[in-house]
Amino acid sequence: MITISIMLATVIQALDGTIANVALPHMQGSLSASQDQITWVLTSFIVAAAIATPLNGWLVDRYGLKNVFLASVAGFTAASVLCGISATLTEIVIARMLQGVFGAALVPLSQAVLLDINPREKHGSAMAVWGMGVMIGPILGPTLGGWLTDQYNWRWVFFINVPIGAIAFYGIWRYIHATPAARRVRFDTFGFVTLSVAIGALQMLLDRGEQNDWFGSTETWVEAILLAMSAAYFIAHTATRPAGQSFIDYRLLLNSNYVTGLLLIFIVGMVLFATRALMPTMLQGLMGYPAMLAGLVTAPSGLGTMLSMLVVGKLTGRVDFRLLLGIGFAVTGFSLWQMTQYTLVLSQSDIVWPGVIQGIGMGLVFVPLSAATFATLSPQMRAEGTALYSLIRNIGSSIGIALVQTLLVRNTQIAHSSLVEHVTIANPELGNPAAALAGSGAAALNAEISRQASMIAYVDDYWLMMILTAAVIPALLLIRPPKRSAAPAQVDHAALE
Repeated sequence: MITISIMLATVIQALDGTIANVALPHMQGSLSASQDQITWVLTSFIVAAAIATPLNGWLVDRYGLKNVFLASVAGFTAASVLCGISATLTEIVIARMLQGVFGAALVPLSQAVLLDINPREKHGSAMAVWGMGVMIGPILGPTLGGWLTDQYNWRWVFFINVPIGAIAFYGIWRYIHATPAARRVRFDTFGFVTLSVAIGALQMLLDRGEQNDWFGSTETWVEAILLAMSAAYFIAHTATRPAGQSFIDYRLLLNSNYVTGLLLIFIVGMVLFATRALMPTMLQGLMGYPAMLAGLVTAPSGLGTMLSMLVVGKLTGRVDFRLLLGIGFAVTGFSLWQMTQYTLVLSQSDIVWPGVIQGIGMGLVFVPLSAATFATLSPQMRAEGTALYSLIRNIGSSIGIALVQTLLVRNTQIAHSSLVEHVTIANPELGNPAAALAGSGAAALNAEISRQASMIAYVDDYWLMMILTAAVIPALLLIRPPKRSAAPAQVDHAALE
């Protein structure tokens, strides 16, 4: 019952990261907002969640895990209602910020609870359950959001959270018993402020950089300067504080498994979410797929992820972490290589099967990576450790999406210029050059060149993702499996159950 309750809370948070995307055009008309203004519905949620995520460790230490979990679920559900009844753009942006603040704790706390209530030998299975909850959001979000918007209206994208949130709240209140806070630490205000400004500036820079023409915009320069200054102050402040008194406990970074796990989950965030951001635009923009069909042909990748998670959850603890991770990254790299062979002439199976293979590879990575990252971390540091783990994954996804979108635009322009160089009267491949380069023929030819250039740019992005995936495989040698002779950390099951 604990598992069901906390996973319901995880699912609604994971869903809200993507479910609102497809409803944006409907919101834009209803709220009388411009294209630039309506994107704040997404940006406000992402930035608020990123800033609030590192706060989870301190809140749990100060107020106890159950109290923080209950407040987060209640706040997130209430904020969802406010989003649904919003009548202006300002109201929904504020409500989305509240959603981000309260929802930031749900994913890391669910991970911490599952690690706490299961002995070490069951951590693989526990992380499989957690991984499915985290992954179901990006998979089902666009499809569910599109269906709710078409059948009802965009407000139900947020109202759907209310019954799920209510059930999750009751389950957490009923089945998780309150335990004393682990430590009563003072709040490191300076550390929190500098880290928050750095994370907020980074997320704003990544989310709005492309539309602001990156460093051609004053806004981007301001965000970059704030990021650099705040990060420098935070690092210097944290490094000079006594152990346990800084906002982020630097002792976490002394654990080699944990640090390696952060590096790998950063890359996973980049590859997974960047690929998922590319595929719908490629299918709809270049191949004319309607939104629902695009969702249907990409959804099987989620089934591959879930199936592999179930299998690998049983193997984790019996098979070396590094072997499972190596196979997972290799399978993911193979699927990305298949995507580098894409052309403008593709059958639906050409899209489905690489997606399924990528899903299998990501499932093979996600579960053992979560277990390996926390295998040698003390239970007292799990709340803070899971919060930082989620933060790094989210930052990786933001950087990955910004990177591939920027390269997509620029590589499309480069490829277009390169292709146009071959369109001349002297080129015999044009058949009748004079006719091809005159009037409507020239316009049709330019449109086809633009399509081909875009396809080349998408393929370039898939090559980049494949290279990144292959490049992290040597880092697996840094992971050390826990000693089999070590006794598992003792957990007060009675208090939790």
